[in-house]
Amino acid sequence: MSRLPRGIRNNNPGNIEYNPRNNWRGQLPHDVKVEPRFSRFDTPYNGIRALARLLLNYRKLHGLRTVEGLISRWAPSNENDTKAYARAVANRMGVSIQQPLHMDQNTLEKLVTAVIHHENGQQPYSAGLIADAVREVLG
Repeated sequence: MSRLPRGIRNNNPGNIEYNPRNNWRGQLPHDVKVEPRFSRFDTPYNGIRALARLLLNYRKLHGLRTVEGLISRWAPSNENDTKAYARAVANRMGVSIQQPLHMDQNTLEKLVTAVIHHENGQQPYSAGLIADAVREVLG
């Protein structure tokens, strides 16, 4: 049996980098011996919730309204092929990379699902789990 992708193992399917200023709900104490770079969460729900919240914050705090803009911040070009990442996410969502997004329940679910798939090469979570996490964030 092959090892699960890091994001799935860490219950952090967006591969959110650890930052001591972030106090995500369900974030486990940082242990550089276990995971030096990324946050770990107690449940997939809390990891998905953090992913959705961070994407919404990019919109609110930085005015990012397109897949290209959001992914450029999420996965900067100094360590990613950001254009390819944005195209992959947009294709999964059925939108263009420059299309302005209205962050309603459906759109944020699609965005979160596409990011999870791109980050992990798979998307193992139920649609209901993602919908619940997104619903709570949109509150």
